[in-house]
Amino acid sequence: MEKLKMETPPGAQELFAKLAKLVPECVVEKQSAAGGVRDNNLTHAIDFDKLKQLLDDHVREGEEAYEFTWVGKKAALVEANTPIQKTLRPVKEESKDWDTTENLYIEGDNLDALKLLQESYLGKVKMIYIDPPYNTGNDFIYNDDFKQSFDEYEEESGHVDEDGNRMKVNHETDARFHSKWCSMIYSRLRLARNLLADDGVIFISIDDNEQANLKKICDEVFGEHNFCYRVSVVNNLNGNDNSSGMMETEELCYIYARNKNSFHFSTLPISDESIDLWNKDEIGLWKQGRALKATGINASRNARPNLFFPIYVNEKTLQWSVLYNEGWKEVYPITDGREMSWSWSRQKFLNEPEEVIVKKVQGGFSFYKKQRPELGDLPSKRGKVTFYNPQYANSKSTSEIKQIFQSEKVFSYSKSSVLIKDFLYLSGCCNSDVILDFFSGSATTAHAVMQLNAEDGGHRKFIMVQLPEATDEKSEAYKAGYKNICEIGKERIRRAGAKILAEHPEAKDLDTGFRVLRVDSSNMKDVYYRADEVTQTSLLDAVDNVKEDRSALDLLFGCLVDWGVPLSLPYAEETIAGVPVLNYSDGDLIACFAAAVPEAAVRAIAERQPLRAVFRDSSFADSPARINVEEIFRLLSPDTELRIL
Repeated sequence: MEKLKMETPPGAQELFAKLAKLVPECVVEKQSAAGGVRDNNLTHAIDFDKLKQLLDDHVREGEEAYEFTWVGKKAALVEANTPIQKTLRPVKEESKDWDTTENLYIEGDNLDALKLLQESYLGKVKMIYIDPPYNTGNDFIYNDDFKQSFDEYEEESGHVDEDGNRMKVNHETDARFHSKWCSMIYSRLRLARNLLADDGVIFISIDDNEQANLKKICDEVFGEHNFCYRVSVVNNLNGNDNSSGMMETEELCYIYARNKNSFHFSTLPISDESIDLWNKDEIGLWKQGRALKATGINASRNARPNLFFPIYVNEKTLQWSVLYNEGWKEVYPITDGREMSWSWSRQKFLNEPEEVIVKKVQGGFSFYKKQRPELGDLPSKRGKVTFYNPQYANSKSTSEIKQIFQSEKVFSYSKSSVLIKDFLYLSGCCNSDVILDFFSGSATTAHAVMQLNAEDGGHRKFIMVQLPEATDEKSEAYKAGYKNICEIGKERIRRAGAKILAEHPEAKDLDTGFRVLRVDSSNMKDVYYRADEVTQTSLLDAVDNVKEDRSALDLLFGCLVDWGVPLSLPYAEETIAGVPVLNYSDGDLIACFAAAVPEAAVRAIAERQPLRAVFRDSSFADSPARINVEEIFRLLSPDTELRIL
């Protein structure tokens, strides 16, 4: 029961509410002004220019442009382009098959992760799939107001995750409800586009809350001409009750190509199990030396003589051919007064032999075109803009999680691995293609990649990126020991990988491992001071500008990020002239971070003629010693790119 306010309502607010209800198109998000000075507070306001136009019979003067904008768009663009002083630190103890795997699991803010991947994976990702927050009014989103200091943000938001990442619940009552979401996704998509290969593609799951805004943002980032499809994914045929009068049965997925001229959709596979249920396209039947029934009934034999010819069938193996084979049965379309013919030409049979199977029926054989179960009674190999398969259902993905973890639900709203696997099919991912998901969640995408590799012998590689968002202490996940989402994702990959290997013992070379990398501050100390801030301690720090808690492996991966070398390649730890050395990818990069590096070690490394070599600045006593290193490489390995930390 509400209390009486015992005061008169504010006149301006009352009028604003009436105008907002009468002319909602005039309500916008604007920055407020206190004392004539713009601040960062946002509020709903009336666009008086638009209101005047609505009240005018003539076109009012003023500049117009076709554009999509929101409060904070320029800041989001700047944020995407702002460099960061961070790195990716290896976490071997939480990884699986560290030395041999080519998969990556990155913990941290995905905006930072995408920036750190720019050099190493520029134009190398075949497919990106993301399932970002849908902005339902209760989602956590990344707050990217880089103008604020950490302390200011912490005080304002009251929510910072365990690693200091900036997150906030985007309540629908917030005046910047849509703007915050648009800024969040805009900066990340701009960076993600750079990673896509020329024939790459991105799939983005979304619901109706932001789908219109997402479409406009994607049109701008990827180009309207690279829009492929807006797919409806039926994930609950019974419908989700949202108390709006109609039951929702689907979610959406937007598909954009990096370059539509270079990208081509692949087809979906067909399983033999589906043929018995989905054999609507019947090519013809044969019984006792003649066909009982055939399609092509609208084209008589005289009108389409190219559709009348024999098919030869091996009765034992059920092999068939339109070419003569001695001892095979000769099959023709039926003759029942209508002189029917085959529905395919001889050339089509020759061109697509894998599409037709022969099954024994009573007294003869049946010819069927392979098909894939899809929506309704019209199955097809090709993907449809209405995506339906019982395995896509939310209930199936929930069961999948429960089965993997052998417990109650530890993660809500995960996608079906079957759905993501079909997206992988459509994207044409094969061989050693890289697949990225920077809203990884429970790592469904990693599960799907491993499953597909097991089924077709592929060597696709995944990169998962996830913020270690804390789990609710009342949740099943927390009770099961998972303190953040990353712990759930990594454990799912471990368990799903083991399950897949058990189901596919023939896939002995299947990569079910992953290297864990964590977004962290730079490996280097901050040695940039104003003159009045320089102290004796800071001068001593400058002697060795590497942070004390950083290992040689930390420094190696920092160099990989800086140089733009892929982060999943193998490396070896060696000893050369008495000092430890890291040899990355058999000479792609040789790193020596010993406290002191003798000239003999420098010469031995140079004699190997690596593509890149790096040493620690403090490893050499003085400038002449560093110059000597340069001279040695100039003489023994002039093509090596040499750097000093």
